Amino acid sequence: MSIDRFAPAVFVFLWSTGWVVAKYAALHSEPFTFLSIRYALSAVAFLALCVVMRAQWPKSRATWLRAVYSGFFLHGFYLAGLWWAIANGVPAGISGIIAALQPLLTAMAAPFFVGERLQKAQQLGLALGFTGIAVAISPKLLDPATADLAHAALPLAINLIAMGSVTYGTLYQKKHLQSGDLRTIATLQYIGALILTLPLSLIFERQHFDGSAQAYGALIWSVFGLSMGGVGLLLHLIHRGQVSRAASLIYLMPPTVAFEAFVAFGEPLTLPLVIGTVIVVVGVYLTNRRVVQQAQASV
Repeated sequence: MSIDRFAPAVFVFLWSTGWVVAKYAALHSEPFTFLSIRYALSAVAFLALCVVMRAQWPKSRATWLRAVYSGFFLHGFYLAGLWWAIANGVPAGISGIIAALQPLLTAMAAPFFVGERLQKAQQLGLALGFTGIAVAISPKLLDPATADLAHAALPLAINLIAMGSVTYGTLYQKKHLQSGDLRTIATLQYIGALILTLPLSLIFERQHFDGSAQAYGALIWSVFGLSMGGVGLLLHLIHRGQVSRAASLIYLMPPTVAFEAFVAFGEPLTLPLVIGTVIVVVGVYLTNRRVVQQAQASV
């Protein structure tokens, strides 16, 4: 059977495992240290791919700098905040739900960047999205076992700020990097991410990486399953004109992450988590329905 039928679903599955890997890797390595190793290896792997496939590099220095700059936010700041938050107590399932804010934040920021007005359904979707997040994380903030509210609130706030970073990076890439070979752009973006995480690792961490089989397994999956596999499938979807199918399946990301976290770590599927997930999925659907319909019409 054709890979085209399963590519969007496999893409979403690969992407969803990122939150589980983040929590698993936190057991064996400090977050910034792990990400620095991952980004360095990902940049080398993409560079090798570009050489083998003779990918075309950007012709202007400005494009090189823009690619590095976008990677600073798309991968570096985003995952640094997300992984730090998970390493400091944010459940992977809740972090996965917060990740659904990215298209909501993009829609909210679009009027300021591209002058696009939000429809009433999109405004309702935004309100539902943030409401769903509040419902999902309420047990975490109100947990009697958490004596210091700031102990729970700070990692959640960092997780939310990270979503703002990837939103900015996405809008910046759409505005300044519409053309060019995505393989070479990805290589430069991982270099940009490394420029951020490596200093953070040297300043705030002891570069702990225990070298266990589990640590190397998480690293291999992060580089080849997420950085290479996920991006490779995205390139395939773009080439085959099936981006809209992947976009529609993004709605399944929060429940997929919550279920994977339940299986991998026993994170409870509490009623607020389930209700919050449903509300967020509906909110994301309403916010992006018009965009997805337009994309499908153009395929």
